[in-house]
Amino acid sequence: MDNRSIRKLEAELWESADLLRAGSKLTSNQYCMPVLGLIFLRYAYSRFKLVEAEILRNRPSRGGRVLPVEASDFAAKSALFLPKEAQYDYLVNLPANIGAAGLVSRDGHPMNSLGEVVNNAMALVEEQSEQLTGVLPKDYTIFSDELLSELLRIFNNSALDDVGGDVIGRIYEYFLNKFAKNIASDDGVFFTPKSLVKMIVNVLEPKSGVLLDPACGSGGMFVQTGDFVNQSGMSANTAMTFYGQEKVEYNAQLCLMNMAVHGLTGVIKSGDEANSFYHDAHNLAGCCDYVMANPPFNVDKVKSEACESAGRLPFGLPAVNKQKEVGNANYLWISYFYAYLNETGRAGFVMASSATDSQSKDKDIRRALTETGHVDVMVSVGNNFFYTKSLPCSLWFFDKGKPVERQDKVLFIDARNYYTVVDRTLNEWTEWQLKNLNAIVWLYRGETEKYKKLLDAYYRELSDRATGLADTETQRLAVCHGGFAEVLKSLEAFKEKQQHRMAFTLKDINKRDKKKTEAEWAARIAEVDEAITVAKEAVWLYDKFGEGEYRDIPGLCKVAERSEIEAKGWSLTPGAYVGVAPVEDDGVDFKARMAEIHAELISLQAQSNELMETISKNLEGLGL
Repeated sequence: MDNRSIRKLEAELWESADLLRAGSKLTSNQYCMPVLGLIFLRYAYSRFKLVEAEILRNRPSRGGRVLPVEASDFAAKSALFLPKEAQYDYLVNLPANIGAAGLVSRDGHPMNSLGEVVNNAMALVEEQSEQLTGVLPKDYTIFSDELLSELLRIFNNSALDDVGGDVIGRIYEYFLNKFAKNIASDDGVFFTPKSLVKMIVNVLEPKSGVLLDPACGSGGMFVQTGDFVNQSGMSANTAMTFYGQEKVEYNAQLCLMNMAVHGLTGVIKSGDEANSFYHDAHNLAGCCDYVMANPPFNVDKVKSEACESAGRLPFGLPAVNKQKEVGNANYLWISYFYAYLNETGRAGFVMASSATDSQSKDKDIRRALTETGHVDVMVSVGNNFFYTKSLPCSLWFFDKGKPVERQDKVLFIDARNYYTVVDRTLNEWTEWQLKNLNAIVWLYRGETEKYKKLLDAYYRELSDRATGLADTETQRLAVCHGGFAEVLKSLEAFKEKQQHRMAFTLKDINKRDKKKTEAEWAARIAEVDEAITVAKEAVWLYDKFGEGEYRDIPGLCKVAERSEIEAKGWSLTPGAYVGVAPVEDDGVDFKARMAEIHAELISLQAQSNELMETISKNLEGLGL
C-alpha cells in the first residue's frame, strides 16, 4: 500500500469514526485506545487469513477431509493465531441481540452485550501471545452496542488487507494525533516514515544477534528488520533478539501489538524505567549487534547528574547549564547509541540535521567519535519526509567492525534532492530509489556483486514490463543488456504513441462508452508510466556508476578522508563535502536571454507608470 492510499484510508476511517465519537458521551482519551485495539484486531485478521491460506496450500488430508489449522501451525510460521471468537468476520457478523444469542465467554460466563464479546476476543488474543498479556484494551463495555457495531463495520475495510509495511503504526499515529493531541504533544516525538526505516535496515543489513531500539515508538524498526531477515531465508525470531525502551505507555502498547501481528517476539519496557536518558533498562551497554532508533530531537532540561550516573557516555557529557541540565540532548542519544554496540556492532539512527555541525561540547564529542574510525555513512534527508512534521534530518551510521582500510574514511550522501513527491506535504523514497541509495553504500564497501545483482534486477524488471506492452521495439530494447537510456527513450516514445492512439480512439466514440474506454486507456498509459519510472531510476544509477565502480559524484556522494573532516572543523554534514552538482547546459544563450528580460522589464515598468497615472487621475476626479 503506497502513502497516497494510506492517507486516503486514514482520512476516511477518521471521518467515520469521529462522527461516532461526536455523537457519543465519550471523551477523546476514552475513545482512543479501544479504537486502536479494533484497528489492531482487523489488521491481525488480515494477516491471519494470509497465513492460513499459505498453510492450507500444502495441508494433508485424512478421509478426504483437509486437516484443520491449529495454533501450532501459526507458531511455526511466526504468526499470530486467532481463535474463531476473536476473528474479525465473526465479530462483524454477530446478531444485533447479543443477549439472545446464548454466547459464553472463555470463563464460562454468559455475554449480554457486544462490548463483552469484544473484550472476550481481546482476552483470547492475549492468550496466544505472552508478550500481549495485559496490553490489549478490554473496556469495550463503555460503548453502546449500536456504536461498537458501527465501529466494527467502519474498520472492516478491505484496504487493511494490505499487510506490507508498518500500516498499523501509520494509522495509529494518525488517530493518536487526532484523538489525543496531549499524548502526542512531546516535541520531537513522531512516527518514523517507512522509507527512512527501510534505509536504516538496508544499510545495517541485520543478520542475527541482539537489536535494541531505545526509543522504539510503534516498533517500525523491529517490523522492518523482521521482514529483512525473513526475506533472506532465516527466521527473524530465531536469528534476532529484540529489545525496546519506550517512555510513553501508549506507544509501548502499540509496539507490542505491532510486533505480535507480524509474528515477532521481543522484550519492551515502558514508563519511567524506560526513560533512556536515565536508564539502560535491559543492561545492554556494550552488548548489541545492532542499534536502530528515531529518538526525539532537541530535547532540553535533561538532568545531567542522572545521566552521568546512568553511564553510557564514552565521550563525556554535552554542554551543561547552571541548572545542571543538558540543554540539547541530541549528543546524549548519539553517545548512547555508540555505547550500546559490541566490538563489531552497527548502529543506524535518525537525527536532527543541526547535530552534524553543532558547536561547543557537541563538536568535541563529534571529533572523538570520528577519531574512533567507526563513523561509516552520513546521509542528508530533505524536508517533508516525516508524516506529521516538516523538517530535514540526517541518517547516521556507525560500524565498529569497519575494516582497517576504511577506518579513516566516511561516506557522505546528500539525498536532499533525491525523492518522490507523494503530495504537497509528503515525500518518500520509492523501493527503487532505496535500492539506488543502498547501491552507493555497497560500492563504497567494495560489494560490487550486490551492485551487479541490482543491475540485473533492473534488466529483468524492464524486460518483464516491456513484454506486457504491445510494442516489439520496446520489448527488444528492454530485453537487450544495453543502455538503459535507450530503453527509457523507447518507453517515452511508446507512451506518446499510446496517447495519440487514445485521442484517435476517443474522437469518434459514443458518449455512453467513452468513460469506460477512457479508463481502459488511462490504465494502459499508467503501466507505461510505471515502466518509465523504473527506467529513469536505472538511468540515474547506471549513468553515475556504470557496471559497478564507486566514484565521487558532485552534489550526491563523496568518500572523505579523516584529514578532510578535520579541515572542515569535524563537520559531518554531507553538503560540506559532496559540493554542488554541475548545472546542465540548457542551450540558451545567456547574453541574448538577459537582453530579452531587460527589454521585458522596461516594458512592464512603462505599463506600471501608465497605470499609476490613471489611478491618480481617477482619485483626483473623486476629490481625493
